[in-house]
Amino acid sequence: MYIQINSESKAPAYKQIYSSIRSKIICGAFPYNSRLPSKRELAHDCGVSVVTVEHALHLLCDEGFCEMRSRSGCYVRYSYENNFPVSDYISEENIHERPEDFHYENIPFSSVSSQLRKVILDYGEKILMKSPNNGCAELRESICRYLSRNRNINVSPEQIVIGSGAEYLYGICIQMLGRERIVALENPSYEKIREVYQINGAECDMLDMDDEGIRTDGLKRTRASVLHVTPFNSYPSHITASAERRHEYIRWAQERNAVIIEDDYDSEFIVTGTAPETLFSQNTDGNVIYINTFSRTIAPALRAGYMILPKKMIPAYEETVGFYSCTVPMLEQYFLTEWIDSGEFERNISRIRRKNQKK
Repeated sequence: MYIQINSESKAPAYKQIYSSIRSKIICGAFPYNSRLPSKRELAHDCGVSVVTVEHALHLLCDEGFCEMRSRSGCYVRYSYENNFPVSDYISEENIHERPEDFHYENIPFSSVSSQLRKVILDYGEKILMKSPNNGCAELRESICRYLSRNRNINVSPEQIVIGSGAEYLYGICIQMLGRERIVALENPSYEKIREVYQINGAECDMLDMDDEGIRTDGLKRTRASVLHVTPFNSYPSHITASAERRHEYIRWAQERNAVIIEDDYDSEFIVTGTAPETLFSQNTDGNVIYINTFSRTIAPALRAGYMILPKKMIPAYEETVGFYSCTVPMLEQYFLTEWIDSGEFERNISRIRRKNQKK
């Protein structure tokens, strides 16, 4: 769960945790009867003691937002009918290939197979139906709740587009924005990014990096109107952009009325603390498109990803590429919905983080 503890705040850490979880519950990120992450998970993610987290949870329980269940955890008691204000969305060393170093022992296969059987039984013939063009509503709503809980991204389902992996979504982006664009890329970067843009007719400008991200002089000189960045663990350099450099990217886009495509590859697997705040959540001008996939967090064979559009770009998307059919089968979309809503998605990421931490 994404909770930023402000060490300079006068409010103690437990109250900051309480306020953050309370806000996420009210806006629908944690729906009624859902289970909150464990005390140990919250303590690890926030960088505080378990006792501090316990104080926050007890306060939430005292105010009726949650309840503790013996040997089970902390569950949400708040529901939409409680008349609080809520948000609108309730309801290889080869540069051509990013390394798929996902080890299959990380995948709880018994849970996956059980979830797939459940989806087939629960959804029946619905898994044979054609998907809505942007992806099924259930999955887009689940992703909204997950992002609010973990990445401080609060969006509505209409802003989310489901597609078969990042490369497919790169193509959708450049077709929407215009094939005549100049796209600035990190140098070095994942080679397929450049190949997708070039095959769609865009010109690519490779910008050199230092240990903080794309160099400032490169940003100043480029004529690009689109900037594609992987702020966390850029491949193959493994550079994570500094907070200052991320702000430079946002200022660059604001000054030029340009667009940033944020490729959030690998960010779930940060070993300590929480992942850096996304450019999408920091930007207020609506010129950042966010892309992420499930290929690394679940399995490489699952060719499913999503992008988040700023609200002001939705009309352009609908007008230019909104006619495309969704490329992810309904069975996979319903599986992802159940996997996220059951909490198994976040629990498995936490297991892998702990395993990597020990290494």
